[in-house]
Amino acid sequence: MTQTLETHTLETTETAAATTTTAGARAHARAQHGRTAGTMIHVPAAAAPERLTAGLSAEAAASLTWAESLAFGRYTHLELARGTRIRLTDTDGDSCVHAALFRSGAHYERINVADTVKVPWQAYLGQGHPLLSDAGRLMATVVADSSGRHDALTGTTNLAGNQAKYGAGSAHSASPAGRELLTLGALKHGISQREVPPSVSFFKGITVDPDGSIRFTGSSAAGTAVEMLLHMDAVLVLANTAHPLDPRPAFTGSTVDIVAWQAPQDLEALAASGLGFQLAPEHLLALQNTENDYAARTSA
Repeated sequence: MTQTLETHTLETTETAAATTTTAGARAHARAQHGRTAGTMIHVPAAAAPERLTAGLSAEAAASLTWAESLAFGRYTHLELARGTRIRLTDTDGDSCVHAALFRSGAHYERINVADTVKVPWQAYLGQGHPLLSDAGRLMATVVADSSGRHDALTGTTNLAGNQAKYGAGSAHSASPAGRELLTLGALKHGISQREVPPSVSFFKGITVDPDGSIRFTGSSAAGTAVEMLLHMDAVLVLANTAHPLDPRPAFTGSTVDIVAWQAPQDLEALAASGLGFQLAPEHLLALQNTENDYAARTSA
Protein backbone atom coordinates (compact mmCIF):
# COMPACT_ATOMS: atom_id res chain seq x y z
CA MET A 1 0.00 0.00 0.00
CA THR A 2 2.85 2.40 0.79
CA GLN A 3 4.46 1.68 -2.58
CA THR A 4 1.16 2.36 -4.35
CA LEU A 5 0.78 5.69 -2.62
CA GLU A 6 4.36 6.69 -3.38
CA THR A 7 3.93 5.79 -7.05
CA HIS A 8 0.68 7.71 -7.22
CA THR A 9 2.30 10.74 -5.60
CA LEU A 10 5.19 10.61 -8.06
CA GLU A 11 2.84 10.35 -11.02
CA THR A 12 0.74 13.23 -9.72
CA THR A 13 3.81 15.40 -9.29
CA GLU A 14 5.04 14.58 -12.79
CA THR A 15 1.59 15.26 -14.26
CA ALA A 16 1.37 18.61 -12.51
CA ALA A 17 4.76 19.59 -13.88
CA ALA A 18 3.85 18.50 -17.41
CA THR A 19 0.58 20.46 -17.45
CA THR A 20 1.84 23.82 -16.26
CA THR A 21 1.57 25.12 -19.84
CA THR A 22 -1.32 24.93 -22.29
CA ALA A 23 0.78 22.89 -24.71
CA GLY A 24 1.76 20.49 -21.94
CA ALA A 25 -1.83 20.13 -20.77
CA ARG A 26 -2.97 19.42 -24.33
CA ALA A 27 -0.27 16.81 -24.85
CA HIS A 28 -1.13 15.13 -21.56
CA ALA A 29 -4.85 15.11 -22.34
CA ARG A 30 -4.32 13.64 -25.81
CA ALA A 31 -2.04 10.97 -24.37
CA GLN A 32 -5.01 9.61 -22.41
CA HIS A 33 -6.86 8.69 -25.62
CA GLY A 34 -7.53 4.97 -25.75
CA ARG A 35 -6.75 4.34 -22.10
CA THR A 36 -9.30 2.44 -20.05
CA ALA A 37 -10.31 2.37 -16.40
CA GLY A 38 -12.10 -0.10 -14.19
CA THR A 39 -15.33 1.89 -14.36
CA MET A 40 -16.18 3.89 -17.47
CA ILE A 41 -18.46 4.26 -20.48
CA HIS A 42 -17.06 2.48 -23.53
CA VAL A 43 -17.37 4.46 -26.76
CA PRO A 44 -18.06 2.90 -29.14
CA ALA A 45 -19.94 0.24 -27.22
CA ALA A 46 -18.37 -2.43 -29.41
CA ALA A 47 -15.03 -1.60 -27.80
CA ALA A 48 -16.22 -2.89 -24.41
CA PRO A 49 -14.08 -5.58 -22.76
CA GLU A 50 -15.18 -9.19 -23.00
CA ARG A 51 -16.25 -9.17 -19.36
CA LEU A 52 -19.19 -6.93 -20.24
CA THR A 53 -20.27 -8.81 -23.34
CA ALA A 54 -19.80 -12.37 -22.09
CA GLY A 55 -22.77 -14.56 -22.90
CA LEU A 56 -24.21 -12.29 -25.57
CA SER A 57 -25.10 -13.79 -28.92
CA ALA A 58 -23.11 -12.70 -31.96
CA GLU A 59 -26.17 -10.78 -33.14
CA ALA A 60 -26.51 -8.92 -29.84
CA ALA A 61 -22.80 -8.13 -29.66
CA ALA A 62 -22.96 -6.70 -33.18
CA SER A 63 -25.78 -4.33 -32.27
CA LEU A 64 -24.51 -2.94 -28.94
CA THR A 65 -25.63 0.61 -28.20
CA TRP A 66 -24.43 0.98 -24.59
CA ALA A 67 -21.58 -0.57 -22.60
CA GLU A 68 -20.55 0.77 -19.20
CA SER A 69 -19.17 -0.26 -15.83
CA LEU A 70 -20.83 1.97 -13.25
CA ALA A 71 -19.03 2.47 -9.96
CA PHE A 72 -20.86 2.38 -6.65
CA GLY A 73 -22.00 5.86 -5.68
CA ARG A 74 -22.39 7.01 -9.28
CA TYR A 75 -25.21 7.46 -11.78
CA THR A 76 -25.70 7.13 -15.52
CA HIS A 77 -28.41 7.81 -18.09
CA LEU A 78 -29.21 7.29 -21.74
CA GLU A 79 -32.11 7.70 -24.15
CA LEU A 80 -32.83 4.32 -25.74
CA ALA A 81 -34.97 3.15 -28.62
CA ARG A 82 -38.00 0.91 -28.47
CA GLY A 83 -36.86 -2.70 -28.83
CA THR A 84 -33.65 -2.16 -26.87
CA ARG A 85 -32.69 -4.92 -24.45
CA ILE A 86 -30.66 -3.90 -21.38
CA ARG A 87 -28.63 -6.26 -19.19
CA LEU A 88 -27.44 -5.23 -15.71
CA THR A 89 -24.88 -7.48 -14.00
CA ASP A 90 -24.05 -7.36 -10.30
CA THR A 91 -20.35 -8.01 -10.76
CA ASP A 92 -19.27 -8.58 -7.14
CA GLY A 93 -22.64 -9.21 -5.52
CA ASP A 94 -23.01 -5.88 -3.71
CA SER A 95 -24.47 -3.37 -6.15
CA CYS A 96 -27.89 -1.77 -5.77
CA VAL A 97 -29.23 -0.18 -8.94
CA HIS A 98 -32.13 2.24 -8.64
CA ALA A 99 -33.91 2.75 -11.96
CA ALA A 100 -36.32 5.38 -13.28
CA LEU A 101 -37.92 5.34 -16.74
CA PHE A 102 -39.39 8.25 -18.70
CA ARG A 103 -41.07 8.19 -22.08
CA SER A 104 -38.98 10.00 -24.68
CA GLY A 105 -40.53 13.30 -25.75
CA ALA A 106 -43.31 12.98 -23.15
CA HIS A 107 -41.60 12.91 -19.80
CA TYR A 108 -44.87 13.29 -17.93
CA GLU A 109 -45.36 9.59 -18.70
CA ARG A 110 -42.97 7.70 -16.45
CA ILE A 111 -42.70 4.50 -14.50
CA ASN A 112 -45.39 4.14 -11.87
CA VAL A 113 -44.27 1.73 -9.17
CA ALA A 114 -47.74 1.48 -7.63
CA ASP A 115 -49.22 0.22 -10.90
CA THR A 116 -46.13 -1.91 -11.54
CA VAL A 117 -46.92 -4.00 -8.45
CA LYS A 118 -50.71 -3.54 -8.32
CA VAL A 119 -51.75 -4.32 -11.89
CA PRO A 120 -49.90 -7.68 -12.23
CA TRP A 121 -50.88 -8.69 -8.67
CA GLN A 122 -47.23 -9.21 -7.79
CA ALA A 123 -45.01 -7.12 -5.49
CA TYR A 124 -41.76 -8.95 -6.27
CA LEU A 125 -39.94 -8.18 -9.49
CA GLY A 126 -38.67 -11.06 -11.58
CA GLN A 127 -38.78 -12.59 -15.04
CA GLY A 128 -41.98 -11.66 -16.83
CA HIS A 129 -42.77 -8.65 -14.66
CA PRO A 130 -44.14 -5.58 -16.51
CA LEU A 131 -42.85 -2.10 -15.69
CA LEU A 132 -45.88 0.13 -16.21
CA SER A 133 -46.55 3.83 -16.63
CA ASP A 134 -49.50 5.57 -15.02
CA ALA A 135 -51.12 5.69 -18.48
CA GLY A 136 -51.58 1.94 -18.43
CA ARG A 137 -48.82 1.38 -20.96
CA LEU A 138 -45.97 -1.07 -20.86
CA MET A 139 -42.65 0.74 -20.63
CA ALA A 140 -40.48 -2.36 -20.22
CA THR A 141 -40.62 -6.04 -19.33
CA VAL A 142 -38.16 -7.92 -17.14
CA VAL A 143 -37.30 -10.69 -19.59
CA ALA A 144 -34.52 -12.46 -17.69
CA ASP A 145 -33.41 -12.59 -14.07
CA SER A 146 -30.87 -14.71 -12.21
CA SER A 147 -30.82 -12.60 -9.04
CA GLY A 148 -34.33 -12.68 -7.63
CA ARG A 149 -33.44 -9.92 -5.18
CA HIS A 150 -35.16 -6.70 -6.22
CA ASP A 151 -37.44 -4.08 -4.69
CA ALA A 152 -40.40 -2.11 -6.03
CA LEU A 153 -41.73 -1.01 -2.64
CA THR A 154 -39.25 1.05 -0.62
CA GLY A 155 -37.81 3.40 -3.26
CA THR A 156 -34.35 4.88 -2.99
CA THR A 157 -32.33 6.80 -0.42
CA ASN A 158 -32.72 10.54 0.10
CA LEU A 159 -30.53 13.41 1.24
CA ALA A 160 -31.81 13.61 4.82
CA GLY A 161 -31.60 9.86 5.35
CA ASN A 162 -28.02 9.62 4.09
CA GLN A 163 -26.95 12.63 6.12
CA ALA A 164 -28.33 11.00 9.26
CA LYS A 165 -26.83 7.57 8.54
CA TYR A 166 -23.56 8.31 6.73
CA GLY A 167 -22.91 11.98 7.45
CA ALA A 168 -23.53 13.18 3.89
CA GLY A 169 -25.97 12.58 1.05
CA SER A 170 -25.43 15.17 -1.68
CA ALA A 171 -24.72 13.91 -5.19
CA HIS A 172 -21.02 14.75 -5.04
CA SER A 173 -20.40 13.57 -1.48
CA ALA A 174 -18.76 10.33 -0.39
CA SER A 175 -22.20 8.79 0.25
CA PRO A 176 -24.62 10.17 -2.36
CA ALA A 177 -28.32 9.45 -1.99
CA GLY A 178 -30.21 7.76 -4.80
CA ARG A 179 -32.75 10.55 -5.10
CA GLU A 180 -29.98 13.10 -5.64
CA LEU A 181 -28.28 10.95 -8.29
CA LEU A 182 -31.50 10.17 -10.17
CA THR A 183 -32.34 13.88 -10.17
CA LEU A 184 -29.00 14.73 -11.76
CA GLY A 185 -29.45 12.09 -14.44
CA ALA A 186 -32.97 13.27 -15.21
CA LEU A 187 -31.89 16.91 -15.44
CA LYS A 188 -29.51 15.96 -18.26
CA HIS A 189 -32.64 15.21 -20.31
CA GLY A 190 -34.60 18.31 -19.32
CA ILE A 191 -36.60 16.45 -16.68
CA SER A 192 -37.18 18.45 -13.51
CA GLN A 193 -36.78 17.17 -9.97
CA ARG A 194 -40.56 17.29 -9.52
CA GLU A 195 -40.95 14.86 -12.41
CA VAL A 196 -38.63 12.18 -10.96
CA PRO A 197 -40.87 9.34 -9.75
CA PRO A 198 -40.26 6.68 -7.12
CA SER A 199 -37.82 4.14 -8.53
CA VAL A 200 -37.42 0.38 -8.56
CA SER A 201 -34.25 -1.23 -7.24
CA PHE A 202 -32.31 -4.18 -8.60
CA PHE A 203 -29.96 -6.58 -6.74
CA LYS A 204 -31.06 -5.74 -3.19
CA GLY A 205 -34.21 -7.50 -2.12
CA ILE A 206 -36.97 -7.09 0.44
CA THR A 207 -39.70 -9.32 1.83
CA VAL A 208 -43.06 -8.25 3.21
CA ASP A 209 -43.78 -10.18 6.40
CA PRO A 210 -47.31 -11.29 7.39
CA ASP A 211 -47.63 -8.34 9.76
CA GLY A 212 -46.94 -5.92 6.91
CA SER A 213 -43.38 -5.02 7.91
CA ILE A 214 -40.73 -4.90 5.21
CA ARG A 215 -37.58 -6.93 5.80
CA PHE A 216 -34.30 -6.37 3.93
CA THR A 217 -32.97 -9.58 2.34
CA GLY A 218 -29.83 -8.22 0.68
CA SER A 219 -28.18 -9.46 -2.48
CA SER A 220 -28.14 -12.84 -4.16
CA ALA A 221 -24.66 -13.56 -5.52
CA ALA A 222 -21.87 -12.12 -7.61
CA GLY A 223 -22.41 -12.35 -11.34
CA THR A 224 -26.21 -12.38 -11.26
CA ALA A 225 -28.01 -10.36 -13.91
CA VAL A 226 -31.36 -8.88 -14.84
CA GLU A 227 -32.51 -7.96 -18.35
CA MET A 228 -35.22 -5.55 -19.50
CA LEU A 229 -36.83 -5.06 -22.90
CA LEU A 230 -38.10 -1.57 -23.77
CA HIS A 231 -41.53 -1.28 -25.38
CA MET A 232 -41.23 2.43 -26.11
CA ASP A 233 -38.52 5.00 -26.72
CA ALA A 234 -37.42 5.92 -23.22
CA VAL A 235 -34.92 7.70 -21.03
CA LEU A 236 -33.38 5.30 -18.51
CA VAL A 237 -31.68 6.78 -15.45
CA LEU A 238 -29.70 4.50 -13.12
CA ALA A 239 -28.12 5.20 -9.74
CA ASN A 240 -25.84 2.61 -8.14
CA THR A 241 -26.00 3.46 -4.46
CA ALA A 242 -27.09 2.10 -1.09
CA HIS A 243 -30.51 0.60 -0.45
CA PRO A 244 -32.56 2.56 2.14
CA LEU A 245 -32.95 -0.52 4.35
CA ASP A 246 -29.33 -1.72 4.18
CA PRO A 247 -28.45 -2.24 7.86
CA ARG A 248 -24.69 -1.80 7.43
CA PRO A 249 -23.37 1.40 9.02
CA ALA A 250 -20.79 1.94 6.27
CA PHE A 251 -21.60 3.22 2.79
CA THR A 252 -20.42 0.29 0.73
CA GLY A 253 -21.23 -1.46 -2.53
CA SER A 254 -19.83 -2.69 -5.83
CA THR A 255 -19.78 -2.02 -9.55
CA VAL A 256 -22.60 -2.86 -11.95
CA ASP A 257 -21.96 -3.70 -15.59
CA ILE A 258 -24.43 -2.38 -18.16
CA VAL A 259 -24.87 -3.44 -21.77
CA ALA A 260 -27.72 -2.65 -24.16
CA TRP A 261 -28.36 -3.84 -27.66
CA GLN A 262 -31.03 -3.56 -30.33
CA ALA A 263 -33.43 -6.50 -30.18
CA PRO A 264 -36.65 -5.48 -31.99
CA GLN A 265 -37.32 -9.12 -32.81
CA ASP A 266 -37.84 -9.75 -29.11
CA LEU A 267 -40.89 -7.47 -29.13
CA GLU A 268 -42.68 -9.84 -31.51
CA ALA A 269 -41.40 -12.88 -29.65
CA LEU A 270 -42.69 -11.52 -26.36
CA ALA A 271 -46.12 -10.80 -27.80
CA ALA A 272 -46.20 -14.42 -28.96
CA SER A 273 -44.99 -15.62 -25.53
CA GLY A 274 -41.78 -16.78 -27.06
CA LEU A 275 -39.33 -15.55 -24.40
CA GLY A 276 -39.74 -18.37 -21.93
CA PHE A 277 -42.79 -17.19 -20.02
CA GLN A 278 -46.48 -16.56 -20.56
CA LEU A 279 -47.97 -13.08 -20.37
CA ALA A 280 -50.65 -12.62 -17.74
CA PRO A 281 -53.88 -10.95 -18.96
CA GLU A 282 -52.94 -7.65 -17.32
CA HIS A 283 -49.51 -7.70 -18.95
CA LEU A 284 -51.00 -8.53 -22.33
CA LEU A 285 -53.54 -5.70 -22.09
CA ALA A 286 -50.82 -3.18 -21.22
CA LEU A 287 -48.78 -4.49 -24.16
CA GLN A 288 -51.73 -4.08 -26.52
CA ASN A 289 -52.35 -0.57 -25.19
CA THR A 290 -48.72 0.31 -25.90
CA GLU A 291 -48.78 -1.21 -29.38
CA ASN A 292 -51.98 0.65 -30.27
CA ASP A 293 -50.40 3.91 -29.16
CA TYR A 294 -47.25 3.21 -31.15
CA ALA A 295 -49.27 2.34 -34.28
CA ALA A 296 -51.33 5.53 -33.97
CA ARG A 297 -48.21 7.70 -33.73
CA THR A 298 -46.26 6.03 -36.52
CA SER A 299 -48.96 5.38 -39.13
CA ALA A 300 -48.62 7.46 -42.29
